[in-house]
Amino acid sequence: MMNQRPLNFTFLQTTVSTPSRLIREMPLSEQPLQRLYRAGVDRISPAELIAAVLQTKNGLELAHQLLHLVEGKLHRLPQLTRSQLMQLHGVGQAQAARLQAALELGRRVLQADPGEQPSIQSPADAANLLMYEMLNLTQEHLRVILLNTRNRVIGIPTVYIGSLNTSVVRLAEVFKPAIVNNAAAVIVVHNHPSGECSPSPEDVSVTRHLVQTGEMLSIPVLDHIILGRHRFVSLKERQLGFS
Repeated sequence: MMNQRPLNFTFLQTTVSTPSRLIREMPLSEQPLQRLYRAGVDRISPAELIAAVLQTKNGLELAHQLLHLVEGKLHRLPQLTRSQLMQLHGVGQAQAARLQAALELGRRVLQADPGEQPSIQSPADAANLLMYEMLNLTQEHLRVILLNTRNRVIGIPTVYIGSLNTSVVRLAEVFKPAIVNNAAAVIVVHNHPSGECSPSPEDVSVTRHLVQTGEMLSIPVLDHIILGRHRFVSLKERQLGFS
């Protein structure tokens, strides 16, 4: 696994053409909140959604600047820190916090479990459980899905952050949550911040050691999932690190 540095957003004077009119100077029917009321939240543009959250007089202009800053890639918006947001002229602490709150609420809604803990029956189930949550991480995170005897999730602790290899990953720390929670089995999941999910030699080596340790502890490692950008790889399916 390669070391990944956080995305570096450079704030420059933008040359992109953005709306210069104040929202209050626009016809009422064209203002973002009115558009939201009339057309519905699913019918308005990302820029209008951002402007509706910011609620500033130049909200549309700021929204276009933000989208230009992340090159139109909405998944990169949560990676902007509050201080980075406040470098945009017209975005104060309240507006930056409001936008971060909206993004965080969306993340939590997608993560929310309305009923019992999910059951993992396939690599796709494990990947989909964590894909959105780990999508925008700028460092590698190793998480362990703890399963009971019916393959239902009983916990998903983060056990390591950073570049993983066999010399730094402490196997005892990986299995400690499973032992404490009496897990019957585990699935190991980690992300590649680059978005590329092809397994590296280090990934395979870590997997081999995890599988061997799981066998000794009678806590089988059912799979090792690598998450990329809306993609995943199952090392078990590829028989990498699994005998």
